[in-house]
Amino acid sequence: MNRTFDRYASIVFLLLGIGFMWQSAKISASAYGSTVGPNIFPFGLGLALTLLSIRLFYEALKAKPTENHAEKLDYKRFFMIFAAAFLYAYFLEFIGYIIGTFLFLLFAFQTLERGKWLKSILISALFSGGVYVIFVVLLEGSIPGFPSWLS
Repeated sequence: MNRTFDRYASIVFLLLGIGFMWQSAKISASAYGSTVGPNIFPFGLGLALTLLSIRLFYEALKAKPTENHAEKLDYKRFFMIFAAAFLYAYFLEFIGYIIGTFLFLLFAFQTLERGKWLKSILISALFSGGVYVIFVVLLEGSIPGFPSWLS
């Protein structure tokens, strides 16, 4: 734990959270008289970010100082996952959400932890399929499920 970094990060996240809540007040509450409107979700995210940043600040102040030994940063893995995220966003409409998310998660899991293929495949498949079902079937949203060239 880097106490100095955590203190500064908590202040930045606190300001972001307050900004989310402040700006969500500018979104219309609802056009149909419902108590739940489009402003609730950003306000909730801002509130969660604010509360978590306060907790981080408290933990950073409470933490005992430790020996500072520099950790070696793994730039290779970072840039591999960053490039995969860029390609995922670029090809999302062409390959569809389910296939794209599955492949991205599988690649990311294998980049972070080699081996354990069954676990990586299972989590990737359940997450991409589960989020698609929740968003499209239950919430009646719209995301490109499978590519048009596949059907």
